[in-house]
Amino acid sequence: MGFVLGLTGGIATGKSTVVDIFRSFGFPIVDGDQIAREIVEVGQPALTAIKREFGSSVILSDGQLNRKQLGEIIFNQPEKRHVLNQLLDPFLRKTILDRIEAYKTKEKLVIVDLPLLFEGNYIDTVDEIATVYVPESIQLKRLMARDSLSEQDAKKRISSQWPIEEKKAKSTIVFDNQQSITETKEQVVEWLKAHRYI
Repeated sequence: MGFVLGLTGGIATGKSTVVDIFRSFGFPIVDGDQIAREIVEVGQPALTAIKREFGSSVILSDGQLNRKQLGEIIFNQPEKRHVLNQLLDPFLRKTILDRIEAYKTKEKLVIVDLPLLFEGNYIDTVDEIATVYVPESIQLKRLMARDSLSEQDAKKRISSQWPIEEKKAKSTIVFDNQQSITETKEQVVEWLKAHRYI
């Protein structure tokens, strides 16, 4: 059975960069964000559940989810975000666990890319946890630049997740992403070599 590495971080800490490094070596990725998009596609039961809970204003004329509208609701009303998370959790969890199991049987290392690994309580579904880390001050600057957000809006998005320092403290592996992509890659390669995955 393959080893399951849970990979997390905060918004704009560079988790995607680290995932791409693992992907470049051919390791399978269970992508939580991608699965979250798949489960709300037209015709999926999770989309029906969202419509029932939040009303038809969050559904576009072509039947697809109006992400912008839903985003406005959940980022401005934390209790609504909690409702959405509770609603989607069973659909998301089942798909994530199914994919992990499928890969584990035939691969030596499986990367589970979950931004909300701690928040969603996926700790027991992985063998070890790695956090992609930058201090919150850098996280804030990068998020504002990346998404053209005001400081207030960026802080709102950051505060919707566990603090990055807490994630770092609860992880056994930390990939520090404050410097160049080359230096981040060196850390990942070093970990892979130390565990004889490459």
